[in-house]
Amino acid sequence: MAKAKTPGGRRTVGNQTAAAASGAATVAVDAPAPKKKTTPAQFFSQVRAEGRKIVWPSRKETWITSVMVFIMVVIAAAFFWIVDTGLGFASRIILGFGQ
Repeated sequence: MAKAKTPGGRRTVGNQTAAAASGAATVAVDAPAPKKKTTPAQFFSQVRAEGRKIVWPSRKETWITSVMVFIMVVIAAAFFWIVDTGLGFASRIILGFGQ
């Protein structure tokens, strides 16, 4: 049966990781380089480029999706109306026992 991995992804050997147990030297990770500033012109150019990638749904897809949403709303409304009516009826019966 395999041993569970630690969050770092290395298997542990006793209290040490496999790399530390084999005597491997640790490597320091440099801090990431600071991000370059974007000018407003570059920003709007990037926004326009992303906007050109948008694929709008056709009229038929929009209609079908709208109808499906309407049907789901009607089903959810009917479900909650039935549950609310049933719970109201049950609570009137239970409270009626106390009189």
